Order: sequence, then structure tokens, then C-alpha cells
Amino acid sequence: MLEYKADWHGRTVIAVDRFYPSSKTCSACGAIAAKMPLSVREWQCASCGTVHDRDVNAAKVLVAAGLAVAACGDGVRPSRA
Repeated sequence: MLEYKADWHGRTVIAVDRFYPSSKTCSACGAIAAKMPLSVREWQCASCGTVHDRDVNAAKVLVAAGLAVAACGDGVRPSRA
């Protein structure tokens, strides 16, 4: 239904992998936090010190991931260090 509505309005739907670590990825520097329980609603990046609201940060990361898929193709994932 979502794809149908997007087509109707001239938009594109890009599905990001459901296991993409959007809540744990810093939208400022791209660092990925090791563990983060769901009860943590606000967190500070250990790499750059930026303080994030979990949901707002995840939204920014997902937009960036969707734009990367649109520009570079499917299979865009963060590198595991």
C-alpha cells in the first residue's frame, strides 16, 4: 500500500534493512555504540560527544541511509569495526 501511494504521488519508497543500527549510530560522526537498551532515550556519542535524542537521531540516520541507497544502490551498511 505504501509503494502504491508513493507511486501515485511520484515518490520513491526505499526500504532500509530492519537490523540497520539506526538508534545506535551517531548522526554526527557515524560511530556505532556497542550496546544500548531500549530504556535509554537520550545518549552521548563516545567518539564526538554529541548528545542525541534516540528517536530524532534514528530518523536522521535513516534518512541518510535512504539517500545513500538512492545514490549508490542497495547493500549500503556501516562497516563493522
